[in-house]
Parts: sequence; C-alpha cells; structure tokens
Amino acid sequence: MAGSRNWVAIAVVCCLLIGSGLVAAEIGAFEQGDYESTTVTAVDSETGEQLAAVDVRIADTYEKRYTGLSNTSSLGEDEGMVFIHNTEGERTYVMREMAFPIDIVFISADGEITAIHNAELEADQSDLTGYSGTAQYVLEVPYEYTTDHGIAVGDRIEIPERYR
Repeated sequence: MAGSRNWVAIAVVCCLLIGSGLVAAEIGAFEQGDYESTTVTAVDSETGEQLAAVDVRIADTYEKRYTGLSNTSSLGEDEGMVFIHNTEGERTYVMREMAFPIDIVFISADGEITAIHNAELEADQSDLTGYSGTAQYVLEVPYEYTTDHGIAVGDRIEIPERYR
C-alpha cells in the first residue's frame, strides 16, 4: 500500500513539474532558451565600412529554428537571432506566433545578403506569409533595422568562424 502511494506522489509531482514548465513557456519565462550567443556584423560591400553589430542568439537545430523568436516578447535595438542551416538553399520563413514585426535577412554561404524582407505582424495565423531567399544563414532583427542602418542586398554579414 505504501509503495502505491509513493507512485501516486511521484506521478503528481511529475504532472506539476511538466504543467509548470508548459505555463512558464506560455508566459515567456524561457524567452532566452538554451541558446548560444555571439555578435555578427553588417559590412558595406563597396566600402568595407561596418554598418551595424548585432548581438544574436544562435538557432542551429531544427527545434530552435522552428521556434525562432516566437517565445520572445521583444528585441533590443541591436539584438536578433541568426538561423544556421547545414547547406545553402532556398529558404522560406514565416511570422509564426510573433509578438512584434522584424526584418528577415537571407545570407549566402559566403556571407552575402541575398534578400531582405520587412515582415509585418500577421493577424491571421492560419494563412501566414512566406518570406523567401537563398541562404545558409538567416538573420532576424528589429523591424526596419536594415533600413535604419543602410543595410542592403549585396552587403555582407560577418559571422564568427565557429558558427560557419
């Protein structure tokens, strides 16, 4: 009898822990997640001048790329996320469960910006807009960050060697 009570107690504790984790995720308590971080720089392709430096979280697994910034309530002025894929290819990103608009920057394997999208919030989550470009890396930054910093298609994003 005592053994079955122990199992019931363990089951209740497990349910509480799992439930509190789900609630915490829902309210953004895991906003930073288990992400590594680094700094990437945007460089003018003609002059070599640094246009911006962005502190980014690294999304280098399927789960992290799928979640992206969905559990993030906002970004600071020079904050973002860089998504790392194993190879270069045609990529499409959506604004799934986002709380704020962003710029989505598609970057080739050699660091050249191939496309930039200023992505607005999506009111209808059942029919999300796809933002596409050729990329091995995708950088997400605050809305109109690229415009404000003069970052354009053809410019370069320098990503530390460790993440390339």
